[in-house]
Formats: sequence, structure tokens, C-alpha cells
Amino acid sequence: MPQHASSTAAGAWRIAPGRSITLDAPRLMAVINITPDSFSDGGLHADPAAALSRCRQVLDEGADILDIGPESTRPGADPVSSDVQIRRALPVIAAIREAGITAAISIDTTSTAVARAALNAGADIINDTSAGRDDEATLSLAAERACGLILMHRRTTPRLERFSTEYSRAPSYDEQGGIVAAVRRFLQERAAAANSAGVRRESIVLDPGLGFGKSVEQNFALLAAAPELRSLGFPLLCAASRKSFIGAASGEPDPARRVAGSIAAAVEQYHAGVRLFRVHDVADHAAALRVAASLSSPGESRRTGIVGDFSPP
Repeated sequence: MPQHASSTAAGAWRIAPGRSITLDAPRLMAVINITPDSFSDGGLHADPAAALSRCRQVLDEGADILDIGPESTRPGADPVSSDVQIRRALPVIAAIREAGITAAISIDTTSTAVARAALNAGADIINDTSAGRDDEATLSLAAERACGLILMHRRTTPRLERFSTEYSRAPSYDEQGGIVAAVRRFLQERAAAANSAGVRRESIVLDPGLGFGKSVEQNFALLAAAPELRSLGFPLLCAASRKSFIGAASGEPDPARRVAGSIAAAVEQYHAGVRLFRVHDVADHAAALRVAASLSSPGESRRTGIVGDFSPP
């Protein structure tokens, strides 16, 4: 597929040698949790056949990336061993590739062993919610494999985390200049660590970690600060979908019914220059973001986001 001039101007995320995701339009990362205990869809896609069926569905709905999650990162979740994560993830990734699906796959893990096994099975991207702090070797692995890498901000591990709505007192970032300054500095430092480990700049995406160690107000402050965070020079990932701070603002306690609020956040992020969105409700986000894109660039169609050849492992 030829790369259009507008795609080049808008930038791209390099996820493998000769393979990139263009950022000239909204790109959706579909949440495929293969866990029994995720906050919104735990247990729904734990079986490889169910996960494959879900992958086919979200790709039909407009997903560009399949984000495979073998360990829950919901607040209070206990850690899962690398062996268990591998047993959960590899059959799903293998089923996707054996079905002839060439869409980009990300593995949502903080374990180098899990990431390596997933890449060997056909994944393209490491989505590390610890930004390489849980297992620093993940950064070297990302450099070695020249894969895509997502670095996310968080204060602590999921087991010690709380919901945005359950803080009796907002987590303090005052000594670091406030929430936006603290997250910006953290992401800048982790991107520099990845660069030092050999990860190419164009392979890195930054995630401010909405819902992780932030109060409701702090989450919204980070959403509003997207232009400032983008000034670091990396693509941003918006991962607001169904989270508790969306429920707090919309008055919706059921995560599965937070679609409208999630879309509102995504559209605002789109207008702030964000082009990558991690979502549960793909069809609804795709439709809303297509309209937002059309309003911004009338007549512009949403082309497929993958540029380059796919070679299965």
C-alpha cells in the first residue's frame, strides 16, 4: 500500500522495521482482556475462541490494533506470574495469526518474559503500564526487536491502587509542580531511558496513565493538558474508556454504560491532537471520531492505518 503524502506529514508510529501505523486519522486500539478479573469485561474473552471472535468483531468495527491483556491492571488487582500470563496470551495471539489476521497486536504487560513470548508469537507492540520500571529489560527487548513501545505513567502497582472516586484526599503531586508537570517529567524521563536502551524515537508512544494514581480532577487536568504533553514530541495514547473518573463525571456507576462519557473524552482529545485511542466500545468510538475527523478535515476519508509489509513469525 503506498504511503500518501498527508500520512507522512501527519507522522507515523513505527511498530516494526518497514511497518508503521500512520497518524493522519484516529487509530483505535481495541481492549481484548483475557483475564477473569478485569474491571469491565473480566472473563468475557478468556477462552482463545471467544477472544478470536471478539478480535474479528472489533476489526470489523474499525479497530487498528488488538491490545491483548493477560493481567488485570484494575485498582486492587493482584499481580499475575509471567507463566500464567504467557499461558493466557500465547494461544490467543497464535489463533489471531493462524486465522490470517495481519492487524497490529500489542501485549499489555510489564514483564519482559511475557513481552518476548508475545513478540515471538506475532505481536508488534509492548504496552507497558510501568514504563519499563517493573522490568527494565523490557526497554532493551523493545530495542532489540524494533517493536512499538507504549510507556505509561503510574504512581504505584495496581494492587496498591485505588479508584479515582475512592481517594479521601487527592494524591499529592504538589512537590513535583502539580499533576501535569509531574506526569510530563516522568514520561520525558522514561522516553529518555528507552532511547538510551536503544529504542528508536519513532517507536515510542506516551500514555499519561488516566485512572492510575490520580483523583477525578487530576484525570481531567491531564486530559486538558494533552497539547502540553504532546510538546514532548511523541504521539499520545488516550485510554479513558469506561474508567471510574468518566463515571464520576457522567453519574454512571456501571462501566459498560460509560460509552457516551468515554466518547466525549476521546473527541476532545482528538481535537487536542491525539490520534491513538485505547477503547472497549470500538464501533461507537469509530463512528464518533470519524465525524470529528470529518468536521476538522471535510472530505478526508479514513484510510487504513498500516503502512508496510507484514511477515508472520
